[in-house]
Amino acid sequence: MQAMLTKAETTQTVPSLDKYNELGAWGLYCSVDVHNCDSDIIRDGEMIRQYVIQLCDLIEMKRFGETQVVHFGEDEKVAGYSMVQLIETSLISGHFANLTNTAYIDVFSCKYYDPEVVAHFTLSYFKGTDFNINISLRK
Repeated sequence: MQAMLTKAETTQTVPSLDKYNELGAWGLYCSVDVHNCDSDIIRDGEMIRQYVIQLCDLIEMKRFGETQVVHFGEDEKVAGYSMVQLIETSLISGHFANLTNTAYIDVFSCKYYDPEVVAHFTLSYFKGTDFNINISLRK
């Protein structure tokens, strides 16, 4: 069954590259919350590493160093893997909440990318049911 692609919340429309340049943006930030993810995937550190590699390739970001993926959290509410990947133009980070099977992904880069591509790829990769996305231009 294919995941339903819905957006529960979008704080800003995705700017085009022309609009990004016209506004003099220094960077683009998006946060994506994917709900009801496949529990086996978000609990697998190697699958999370592969997600980062594939995402960076997809949005044409050059990784700087290795992806850090660490599982922690004494409180069940926050327990799960967290991930950080430096990229030459800033970073990608995320947390995967075991209790709710939710993935919280943040991408910040001074190189333009399409946040919708990030959201749809993340939804598909983690086999979630829906997502929220927030987009901000940084000046």
